[in-house]
Formats: sequence, structure tokens, C-alpha cells
Amino acid sequence: MSATTLDLNTALVLVDLQKGIAGLPTVHPTAEVIERGARLAAAFRKRGLPVVLVRVVAGAPGRTEAQGGGGGGQFPADFADLVPELGREDGDIVVTKHTWGAFHGTDLDLQLRRRGVTQVVLGGIATSIGVESTARGAYAHGYHVTLATDAMTDMDAEAHRNSVEKIFPRLGETDSTDAIIGLLG
Repeated sequence: MSATTLDLNTALVLVDLQKGIAGLPTVHPTAEVIERGARLAAAFRKRGLPVVLVRVVAGAPGRTEAQGGGGGGQFPADFADLVPELGREDGDIVVTKHTWGAFHGTDLDLQLRRRGVTQVVLGGIATSIGVESTARGAYAHGYHVTLATDAMTDMDAEAHRNSVEKIFPRLGETDSTDAIIGLLG
């Protein structure tokens, strides 16, 4: 479904657009995803709307097969540095997470509610992990959710497709960066 409207108090939430993740091999070029995220951020800032930049600094401690049974591994020193192309500004909200979703174990919900936010626009890497987990959290917290599907990518084409085509329509509305910027007016 195409995005139909944006609430007056909508925030942009960009997930894991950071050096350690932007360098991973992805389905869609990360440079294009970052450029679209940067355009969204500039448009939200221009209108005085909140921009949330989410970064992950550690993995959850649980054992998983994908992590060889360890969980919670260590990352390189600059892993969590936000990509400079986002043009981070002093008024941006930076959320540091330790799990896939940006709501669990962080103050994201509090930050948004303090600002009267009722809707979030999401983008980032990886579609099926950080973005989808954050979208699920936003939906569960009662926010209207819009997903900029051309401002996200994944390491797995099938996982990306599943999130965009099967999961996201159940959590909110989806559209392109340009269409969402157009809705900002």
C-alpha cells in the first residue's frame, strides 16, 4: 500500500546506518540507501521534525546457531560510528541499542512521546533484522508506521523481499523516499 498521509508529529528513524554495517555486502547498494536516508533526514530537519539515528553497539547475549553458540560478540572500534553522509546535527536523537530492535532496552519510546510523535518513518540496514524489528516495536507501541522501502536493504534478497512484501504491509504503509518527502509538503 502506498503511504497516504503523515501525521503532523512524525519522526524519521534510520536504523544502523553505521560504518560497521554499511560495509557489508547487501542486495541493494548501500550508497543509494544512505543517500536516500540522508535526503529523508534533510527533509525532516527542514520541517523541524525529529530525526532519530539508531546504532547498534553489541549483540544480544543469547546463544544462536548463526553466532556459533556465542552471542554478544565484540565489534571493531569504529563499527558503531554513524556514516557521515547522514549529516548528523546537534538536534538529532541518537539511540544506541544492544539488540535488533530500536525500542527494546532503549529510551526511544520516551524520546518520541516527549516530542508528541504519533508516527514514524523507517529506513536502514538490514531490512529483515533492525528495520523490521524496529517496525514491529513501533507498531506494538501504537505508532503509525511508514516504511521507505527504497531507503533500506538487506544481506539476503529473500529476507528483504519477505519483509517488504509480507511483513511491512501488516505493520504500516510502504512507499518510496520521494513519495514520503512529497507527503511532508
